[in-house]
Amino acid sequence: MIKDIKGLHHVTSMASNAQQNNAFFTDTLGLRRVKKTVNFDDPSVYHLYYGDEQGTPGTVMTYFPFPHMMTGRPGVGEVGETQFSIPKGSLAFWKDRLIAQGVGGIATDTVFGAGRLRFTGPDGDALALVEANDDARTPWTAEGISADNAIRGFSGARFNLHETASTAELLGFMGYERAETEGDVTRFIIPGGNGADTIDLVALPQTPFARQGAGSVHHIAFAVENREKQLEVRKALMDTGYQVTPVIDRDYFWAIYFRTPGGILFEIATNEPGFDRDEDTAHLGEALKLPSRYEPFRNKIEAGLVPLAA
Repeated sequence: MIKDIKGLHHVTSMASNAQQNNAFFTDTLGLRRVKKTVNFDDPSVYHLYYGDEQGTPGTVMTYFPFPHMMTGRPGVGEVGETQFSIPKGSLAFWKDRLIAQGVGGIATDTVFGAGRLRFTGPDGDALALVEANDDARTPWTAEGISADNAIRGFSGARFNLHETASTAELLGFMGYERAETEGDVTRFIIPGGNGADTIDLVALPQTPFARQGAGSVHHIAFAVENREKQLEVRKALMDTGYQVTPVIDRDYFWAIYFRTPGGILFEIATNEPGFDRDEDTAHLGEALKLPSRYEPFRNKIEAGLVPLAA
């Protein structure tokens, strides 16, 4: 069994409009844009990162905003909900704020004893704020959002699957423990994790497969401390029969990828070197940062990208 995964590192989704996406996550949700770069495989498209002050693993939501991309179709074989942690007692604040800003899909309920506020992002992204009693992570605070209400980072994610047994087995191998079940939802946790340490598996045997597009999660990344631990995790996964990519340098972390039995793309990402490797912490996310191979084409790349508000 793998013992080095500490919870989520980041969640990467797709969008149809970079300016709209940037405004929603920085203004409406009050996260900090910690990196403005490009899709390493398609430099005509931004890769935007939002999180806490430093972009701490377990707080970072990232987006590929492909202009005019078709909206995805929800279904199984995908991350069905990305969940953020907020302080207990702040649900009413967030409900009022989201309603005032015209956010759609707002609904409240209770999951595993915690208050949850569900809502949709600009492209129908399935998002939720979940109250936590003891999340000690320091939030980034934006205008109109106090530290008493601000998002702490992820609490976890919910997977929509035809069947959950094979993914449950994989999570167990990755160090997650089965916690409890409510209806057709089973929760798994990483003991002593980084706060972004719950995964809920939802059995939806009659639901069609998802079609990825704007608003869909492209992949979900799990955190390990460093490259040494990552290589150990890679070997363990390959020894178990998973087809895992070689290590890929993403400038701010190293990444490996593999496809789960349920169809979801998993990444294992390192906590090192972090988002301050090429920017001072005080200025994260301000300048367009490019991988070295694209630097000679900076003028052309910048000319093709829409300007973003600071």
